[in-house]
Amino acid sequence: MLLLLDELTDGGQQWRHGYDLMKATGLFSGTLYPLLMRMTEQGLVEAEWLEPAQTGRPARHAYRLTGRGVAFARDALSGQPAVRCSELPT
Repeated sequence: MLLLLDELTDGGQQWRHGYDLMKATGLFSGTLYPLLMRMTEQGLVEAEWLEPAQTGRPARHAYRLTGRGVAFARDALSGQPAVRCSELPT
C-alpha cells in the first residue's frame, strides 16, 4: 500500500490510470485494483471514468487521492504511527 500511496502522492491531484499505476509501482492488477477499491470505499481515493484522448479508444477509470487520502499518505509515508481511516476527520 505504501508504494501506491507514494505514487499517488507524487502525482499531486492529477488523475492516474490503473495501468500507469501498475507500471510505476510494479504491483499486479490482482493487488492494485482491490487496494484502489478499498481505498475508494474508505474515502482516501476518488475514482472517475475519463473519456479517451483518442477517438475509438474506450473510456478508462482514473484515480487520485482525496484530501483525506493526502493527509493519510503524508502520515503513512513519514513513518508516523498508523492512523485508521475511521479515525480521520470527515
